[in-house]
Amino acid sequence: MTLAIFDLDNTLIGGDSDNLWGQYLFDKKLVDTSGFAETNNQFYEDYKTGSLDIDAYLRFALGPLKGQLRTVLDAWHKDFMRTVIQPIMLPKATALIADHKAQGHTLLIITATNVFITRPIAQALGIETLLGCEAEIVDGLYTGEPTGVPTYREGKVTRLKAWLVENDENMDGAYFYSDSHHDLALLELVDHPVAVDPDDRLRAQAVEAGWPVMSLR
Repeated sequence: MTLAIFDLDNTLIGGDSDNLWGQYLFDKKLVDTSGFAETNNQFYEDYKTGSLDIDAYLRFALGPLKGQLRTVLDAWHKDFMRTVIQPIMLPKATALIADHKAQGHTLLIITATNVFITRPIAQALGIETLLGCEAEIVDGLYTGEPTGVPTYREGKVTRLKAWLVENDENMDGAYFYSDSHHDLALLELVDHPVAVDPDDRLRAQAVEAGWPVMSLR
């Protein structure tokens, strides 16, 4: 089966769900930590410049989930989907997904954002398979700690290769769509790399390598 692999944030949706989730929690007064919004935005700036400490960020992002009942978290996320994510869904992304499905391709999202935030978004996009940063759960409650290999930069390649082995899949003819230079390791691995509304560094690399550049905005 031909794989069609997608980054999520700023690729299939018109924003960064990780950063937007943090802003949502702050705006709704669901976090009471002084400086939460500033820290959230600083981590996003670190991500864009390539200086992000992924482990520190995951602990920050997962902290508000710690000890919360699943019913509470589900209610938060349902409102987040309605008020924040639905307005940034992209019709062209929906059409692209439909095109790959029509060709019988196997669809997969791989994202550096944690799976608590992204699984409902992937489901809304109609993509069942999701690889994202994992959070530790003990006795049904989030501990606030990350677990496993983060799906960030080269970690995306590591996690994808493990998934390929587990599912008896291969990369023959695979596509990968991304907006970010952080994904160069995976873009260079596939037969069909596509830069989607790329950042400046990825755009330059795509032009130099002759990769397609497209917009879903």
